[in-house]
Amino acid sequence: MSDTLLEGKVAIVTGAGRGIGREIAILMASRGAKVIVNDLGGSEKGEGADDSPAEEVVRAIADAGGEAQANFDSVSSYDAAVKMVGQAVDAFGRLDIIVNNAGILRDVIFHKMTEQDWDSVISVHLKGSFNVSRAAAPIFRNQESGCYVHMTSTSGLIGNFGQANYAAAKLGIVGLSKSIALDMSRFNVRSNCISPFAWSRLIGTIRVDDEQQKARVEKMKQMTPAKIAPLAVGLAADTAKDVTGQIFAVRNNEIFLMGQSRPIRSSHRGEGWTPETVIEHALPAMKPSFYGLDRSADVFSWDPV
Repeated sequence: MSDTLLEGKVAIVTGAGRGIGREIAILMASRGAKVIVNDLGGSEKGEGADDSPAEEVVRAIADAGGEAQANFDSVSSYDAAVKMVGQAVDAFGRLDIIVNNAGILRDVIFHKMTEQDWDSVISVHLKGSFNVSRAAAPIFRNQESGCYVHMTSTSGLIGNFGQANYAAAKLGIVGLSKSIALDMSRFNVRSNCISPFAWSRLIGTIRVDDEQQKARVEKMKQMTPAKIAPLAVGLAADTAKDVTGQIFAVRNNEIFLMGQSRPIRSSHRGEGWTPETVIEHALPAMKPSFYGLDRSADVFSWDPV
């Protein structure tokens, strides 16, 4: 392969059998990385297993002249994550990049959400991101280099209907990424998040009840998974070694740097607060800066460009 941006690097990309993960794995390989293509091959709800999606990506990489191996384990198991990391080192001699992309959806309005709906989504997204990241951490620490790229979502950063489990997991990943960036900066290890807007099987189940929803879905189909991969690959390159602890979003041809929680307004009483003065003073003073019950579509209200 002619492009050498990631020459000599070894990457693990989870959930790489389809969609965004597939495009990231293939693009990383095209830039010289050797890739462990992890995918359990389950349904969008996390049910079942199928080796063929990961195997097909490995074949596509090999056909283009790259190197890759498939891995079929579930990121929800820490032991499996350790084996995945071991496979990368055994096969390719090192490990440099972790892309935490694996995910499932079990969307349901909160008052009908079951414990299983909650646990399964948290287990794959948040615990899975921890598992793979933690398994790789000793290697990154010892070699004093490494890069994590985690997938978050505007469902957590902003909000959405019927996704309490997914939103909590995805916002938790933001906290995980920032903590990794802080704890491992002394070892030249960096950690960033990407919030992708892309049409994939995970959002292909969106209900279309009216013409407005139909038009929205058609616009979303313009935002292909391939649009996400360049930022992930760019963040993994050595030339991005000073970029860490950030949250990005990609929407078709747009890249956004997303905000992080900071104080926006304060209120003070020298004598301290009572419940009554909170109601009479603090809350009215802060109300002009309150956030509304926005959803992702309310904030990103313009057509993708």
